[in-house]
Amino acid sequence: MVATTPPSCNTASLDAYVPNAENIWNIDKIKHVYRRLDFGASQSNLDDALNMTPSEFIDSLIDEAIAQDNLPTPPWGYWSFDDYTDFDTQNNDFVFNHRLTVGNSLYTEGLKGRLAFFWSNHFVTELESYFYAPYLFQYYDTLQTHCLGNFKNFVSAMGTNSTMLLYLNGFENTETSPNENYARELYELFTMGEGNGYTQSDITETARALTGYNHWDTFGAQIYFDESTHDTGSKTIFNQTGNWGYNDVINILFEQHGEQIANTVVTKLYQFFVSPAVDDYILDTIIEPLSQVFIDNNYELAPVLRQLLKSEHFFDDRARGVVVKSPLDLIVGFTKDSGFLYNDTLVEAFLYYAGLMGQEILDPPDVSGWQRDETWINSSTLTGRWQLLDLYLNYLYGQGLEYTFVDLARELSNDSIDPEFIARTMVDYLLPKQLYTATDYDTATIVFKADVPQNYYDNMTWSLNWSSAPNQVYLLLKHIFRIPEFQLK
Repeated sequence: MVATTPPSCNTASLDAYVPNAENIWNIDKIKHVYRRLDFGASQSNLDDALNMTPSEFIDSLIDEAIAQDNLPTPPWGYWSFDDYTDFDTQNNDFVFNHRLTVGNSLYTEGLKGRLAFFWSNHFVTELESYFYAPYLFQYYDTLQTHCLGNFKNFVSAMGTNSTMLLYLNGFENTETSPNENYARELYELFTMGEGNGYTQSDITETARALTGYNHWDTFGAQIYFDESTHDTGSKTIFNQTGNWGYNDVINILFEQHGEQIANTVVTKLYQFFVSPAVDDYILDTIIEPLSQVFIDNNYELAPVLRQLLKSEHFFDDRARGVVVKSPLDLIVGFTKDSGFLYNDTLVEAFLYYAGLMGQEILDPPDVSGWQRDETWINSSTLTGRWQLLDLYLNYLYGQGLEYTFVDLARELSNDSIDPEFIARTMVDYLLPKQLYTATDYDTATIVFKADVPQNYYDNMTWSLNWSSAPNQVYLLLKHIFRIPEFQLK
């Protein structure tokens, strides 16, 4: 493998992180876990995790995700077109409602919600290209079912999912008119990586082997296999010749190219959960050993994630604050961290504004998905991020919920009357790492003090019970939003 990303400064190992006097188990490390494996956490979540070892904590999150049920099946989840009485109105409503359901699940599903959403940017479909509610549900249900299971089964299931068959033209792939779209993306995006071990001939022959998934009982029903449109001729795929069908393709792919698949998938998981920087050191000491774990466990995802997420490497301070938050990370994370109000109206607004900033939920821009990290930030999206969070605070103020600002400050500071301590505590809580200089904290303290005369702080008569306190916390939060490190996790 060849490193193509900037160098990493994280040289910690894959050995399990065991706290010691020099490297303690603390709230900062727990926040790091929740920001990468979830979308944030409340102070009570953080306190609970302190009572577990790091290994126990990671196991608890993974075990919970494995045991967790998928989102409930809506009444229309397996409808065909004939089941609608007013297609345009009902389908629009169903799509809207399911996107909202998925948006809410980012708050409630923990690691399972995080992983399902991660895989939606790997096995990409674009909602705009098919815009059909039953297929939207069936697609996301497949992501949830396999998001922490066996990757080989995951690949197999996605290829015969009705949404994917429609999106990448498998529905049009017949023995008389083969379509290569899915075969190409199966190798290039979903398993081996671009140009990594396959030829155009392999794509052409694979497309022939994948023919036959062209039938439904009625328009818009689930798509299924029918021998009548399957190419039964001999095909040569990765130098193996036979009358191959869909299952044969999957088996040959994993038997012959397991190493490429493992490296591709493990690298993608690493870049999402740890750092986008993958240099030769990371490839040799992190990716390759984890790839072998993946292969040795028959492509089960959980063992890979357990080892990676329990490691000294993941918990190293140099792994914090190196990933740019996506738009949804930004707003969902802040809402969860702060404990401030969210409801269907707000989640609907959050999804809308995330879309304006380039992250339209379940509708990536193309089959390669969102490229993440630095692509999220430019001069217009940065100001848009500030404005979104400002609007959120203003909405809470308008709803008479400004007292929740003070509640957060009081909880974090143990109801301190020291403005410097309150400002520092809130900054540290909402950022992935401490600020670099004392001057940075001084600036935050000045913002927080607002127009309250200094003598009230000096004689210790000021407190968070003052009527000015909600506005003071409001101003501090707006200042924190504009600290560059706030954009990182």
